[in-house]
Amino acid sequence: MKKAYDILVIGSGLGGLVSALILAKEGMKVCVLEKNNQYGGNLQTFSRDKLIFDTGVHYLGGLSKGQNLNQFFSYLEIMNDLELQQMDEDGYDRISFGEEEIEYPHAQGYQNFVEQLSKYFPEEKGNLENYCEEIQYVCSQFPRYHVVGKDNYNEEILHLNTKRFIESVTQNKRLQAVLLGSNFLYAGDSEDVPFYVHALTVNSYIQSAYKCVKGGSQISKLLIRKLREYGAEVHKHSEVSEFVFNENNVLQSVKTKEGKEYSAKQFISNIEIRSTIKLIGEDRLKKSFLNRVLSWKPVSSCFSIYLVLRPHSLPNFNYNRYHYSSEEQVWNAFRYRKEAWPETYMLSSTPSKHHPEFAESLTAISYMDFDEVREWENTFNTVADEHERGEAYERFKLEKTEKMLDALEKKIPNLRHAIKTIYTSSPLSYRDYIGNFEGNMYGYMKSSENPLKTMVSPRTKIDNLFLTGQSVNMHGILGVTIGAFNTCTEILGKETIDMRLTQMINKN
Repeated sequence: MKKAYDILVIGSGLGGLVSALILAKEGMKVCVLEKNNQYGGNLQTFSRDKLIFDTGVHYLGGLSKGQNLNQFFSYLEIMNDLELQQMDEDGYDRISFGEEEIEYPHAQGYQNFVEQLSKYFPEEKGNLENYCEEIQYVCSQFPRYHVVGKDNYNEEILHLNTKRFIESVTQNKRLQAVLLGSNFLYAGDSEDVPFYVHALTVNSYIQSAYKCVKGGSQISKLLIRKLREYGAEVHKHSEVSEFVFNENNVLQSVKTKEGKEYSAKQFISNIEIRSTIKLIGEDRLKKSFLNRVLSWKPVSSCFSIYLVLRPHSLPNFNYNRYHYSSEEQVWNAFRYRKEAWPETYMLSSTPSKHHPEFAESLTAISYMDFDEVREWENTFNTVADEHERGEAYERFKLEKTEKMLDALEKKIPNLRHAIKTIYTSSPLSYRDYIGNFEGNMYGYMKSSENPLKTMVSPRTKIDNLFLTGQSVNMHGILGVTIGAFNTCTEILGKETIDMRLTQMINKN
C-alpha cells in the first residue's frame, strides 16, 4: 500500500514538527514519520517515580510577549497552551568556580543583567553595557531573528571569535569566565567557537528565561495536536530505511523498516545529516559535499544523573547552576581530564507540586566523550527495543554517578541523604534515543576560522529533498525553529512566509 502526500517529513524533532505544521497550515497534505516510541527528538522527556525528567530542553528564552520565540510559537498556535514558569529574574543562571561560595548571576532584562553583575564587578559596568549592546547587534544580523526581515547573513559577523570578543569586552579574567559561564548550552571550544553562537544562545535568555512545567515534551505534544487539527498524519515506530528514486534522480517515495511505502511530492529530512546521506546514497552526492560533512567533528556528548529526592529534604532553586573547577576551565570545559571528572557540571531542580519551596528532583549533566563508552557502541537500548549492555557498563555508570555525587556534595552538603532514587543516561542513551551521531548534544563543532564549513543549505542536490534540524543552521529551540521557517521558505517562498508572520504580528 503506497500512500501519497504533498510533503513527507522524516523525523519528529522540533525542526521536523515545526516545518510540518507551517506547511499543513498552508493546506498541504503532510505526513511525519518517527522511528522512536516518543515524538520530539531533543524535546523527549521520560517519567520515573511518577516524576518527569527532560532529556534535552531544560529552559527556554525569548518567550515573553513581543519576543521572537513567543511570536513564532504564536504563529504555530501553541503559545497560549504552554505551561511555563518564569525563572529567577535576578539570576536564571548562576556561575561558580572551585571551592568558592559566590555564585555569579546572569539576570533577565539587559539593564538588570548589567546591574546584578555590577554588584560583583562595579568598575565593569560600562563594559557590561557594551557586551549587552554587542550581543543584540550580532543577533539582529541573523535572518529571521526579528521574525520578519533580513534574509541573508552578514558574513563579517560569522567570523567573529568568542574568545577574542570576550577579551575585547573586558580585561577582567573572572568576568570573562562569568560571561562565558553558560557555554555548556553550545558545548563548543570557546577559543574557536564563532561569537554569533554565543550571542544567539545567551541573548534569548537575557530577554526572558522560562522552564516548561511538566517538561519540554509538551512542545512536541502541542505541535502534534495542531498538526492533526490541520489534517496531517503523524506516525511513530516508522523508521525510514530506504529512499526510492526515479530515473531522473527525483525522490519518489520512502520505505520503512516495517515494509510500508510513502510517496510524496517533496520531502524534508529532520534526521541526523549522516543518516540522511546514507539514505540518499553517497554516489548521488558531490564528493566535495560528502567530504565536508563527514569531516565535521561532533560536539561533545554528556553523562546525566537524575535524582528523585525524598519529600521536603532540599530547598528548591529556580535557576541553573553552572560550576567549573577553575575559571580557566571555562574556555574549553569539554576537554576534561578523566581522573578529575566531572570538572564542570550544570545542575537544575524541579519544585515539588504540593510544596514548591522544596525540590522534588535534580538533574546534573557533565561532558563525556563518546570514547568513554566506545566498548559498548555495538549495543542498542531503548524503551521500544530493550537490550542489556552488560555488567561492565552498569559498573561504569555507577562509578561515574559516585564521582558526580562527590562533586555535587561540595555544593550541597549531605545531598546523598536527600536522594530516594537515581537514574542515569550516558552518550549511548543520547545516541539511541535521539539518533545524534556519537550521542552529540548539539550537532557539530562550529569554527570562527571557517564558519561556512558547517553551514548547510536547506536545499539539497536532490530537487525535492530539503533539510531541517540542528545540524543545518543553529541548534537550540530558537535556532531550530528559525531553521524550520527557513526550510519552509525554500518550499513556499519568502513572500508567503513573511506575509503570514506579518499578519500574525499585526493581529497581536
